[in-house]
Amino acid sequence: MGNASDNRLVNPVLERMRSGGIALGMNVRLGRSGDIARIAKATGHDFIFIDTQHALFDRETLGHIANVAFACGTAPLVRVRRVGDPDVSLLLDNGAMGIVFPDVNNAAEARAAVEACRFSPLGRRSAGGVSMHFDFRALPSRQALAALDEACVVVLMIETLQGLQNVEEIAAVKGIDVIHLGTNDLLVNMGKPGEFDHPDIVAAQLRVIKAAKANGIFAGCGGNRDVERQVRAIREGVQFLTTQTDIAFLTAAASDWTTALRERLRDNPA
Repeated sequence: MGNASDNRLVNPVLERMRSGGIALGMNVRLGRSGDIARIAKATGHDFIFIDTQHALFDRETLGHIANVAFACGTAPLVRVRRVGDPDVSLLLDNGAMGIVFPDVNNAAEARAAVEACRFSPLGRRSAGGVSMHFDFRALPSRQALAALDEACVVVLMIETLQGLQNVEEIAAVKGIDVIHLGTNDLLVNMGKPGEFDHPDIVAAQLRVIKAAKANGIFAGCGGNRDVERQVRAIREGVQFLTTQTDIAFLTAAASDWTTALRERLRDNPA
């Protein structure tokens, strides 16, 4: 994702969305090898969404996966545990190309998220010196920090009724790239778990899309694990979408295979 000739950084997520396309991501909860990034790339994903909120990863493993993803051109994004997670700057220094913040409920939390990811003047991120993103080449600080800021994706998740109520104020905070609806968690917070076609969640997605568009940023859809519903969200204006988890992909493919074998053996016994 780097360019050796002019020291630019290109984030495929931002590049695709800014050109009007759709950025697709694979949620990573099972994979502990950088190979998961190569599999994501080979299966048409633009980014991996490494989920430290719901899965156990040590920091060195996160760095390894992020480095492989960066090298193969799949943007490594990490969902941290919360706004205020102390590892944000460390993850960005060691390969992550963006941070996903869950449960953002108001503009103050949105500003805190931006401050953790952005350098001054928008943020308070520490400048870590030479960066792995430039193969540890020494660059002028102004040039390096500007490139890192430009390539960093800041994603805020709306997962509660409070966050949805404040989504217009949240989306207006400068420095955000994506407002991402956490469909599954928002349904739980609404008292409607699993009701993915309920009018209230459909309206919530439209509200997120409208708020993002009004502020010149991008709308996301997550936790909505159905192709037709995902297509609908994209046609309504979503450009950042998580498809499925690595666990679900593996489970579905393995189940299809064993089912097909047993059906064939039953229909054509030896």
